[in-house]
Amino acid sequence: MHPIIFSFGGITIYSFGLMMGISFLIGNYILTQEFKRKKLHPDLASNITLIALVAGVSGSKLLYLFENWGSFVKDPVGMTFSPGGLTFYGGFILATISVYIYAKNKNITFIRIADAVGPALLLAYGIARIGCHLAGDGDYGFPTSLPWGTDYSNGTYPPSAAFRNFPEVTNLFPNGIVPDNTLCHPTPVYETIICSFFFLFLWKNRMKWKLDGQMFYTYLIFAGIERFSVEFFRLNPRLMLDLSEAQIIAVILILIGAIGLNSLKRLEHQQQA
Repeated sequence: MHPIIFSFGGITIYSFGLMMGISFLIGNYILTQEFKRKKLHPDLASNITLIALVAGVSGSKLLYLFENWGSFVKDPVGMTFSPGGLTFYGGFILATISVYIYAKNKNITFIRIADAVGPALLLAYGIARIGCHLAGDGDYGFPTSLPWGTDYSNGTYPPSAAFRNFPEVTNLFPNGIVPDNTLCHPTPVYETIICSFFFLFLWKNRMKWKLDGQMFYTYLIFAGIERFSVEFFRLNPRLMLDLSEAQIIAVILILIGAIGLNSLKRLEHQQQA
């Protein structure tokens, strides 16, 4: 793992921050191209990217603090300003609300913007996950003997710390301590691969789909499927029905996407009748 890319003259470049920055630059480029195609002012794309960046990071941190309320109460300043601790769905929800408000103020139909954002967000998320992988920040999966099992011992959150509250894993090792060099599922890489395939599918069909909302609802389904499936390889706490918080939110996204596509299909049939 390489949490730090390099340090020079008092300047440190962190892999997570670097990949996050690259993901937003690429996402903004794709979004700009889609805005031009949809005959929306391309400058709006940069504004939306900035809004998504600020709201996304803020929402990710807020949900993380809520999830770890006990630790936050003990050390509110340290938890709030720690470089780690970001939960994607918190950022997604707050960014979506923020972009909706911005679109309403600009008198632009939100769903048109959402359609353009879908492919860009999928690819940007996949690229950002490479940063999680390089940082070894605990987003990886449980131990594995598969050939591509990854050593996260040099990461910012090694296995001995990541699994200490999961007896189903610690009980498998002497003295209940998971060695830091334990090979684990590189789940961030899984997410990057899945998101890349889904992005290519959306990008290929963007010219064919004419109904507003079709792209965004499909994105919601893809994003939900991606996270729901990868969570089976990660030991996040289970809330209900043996599902993690991320899986429950993923199911909600899939349902919203499916209901949205079904409503569009009914509307299309009514228009053709």
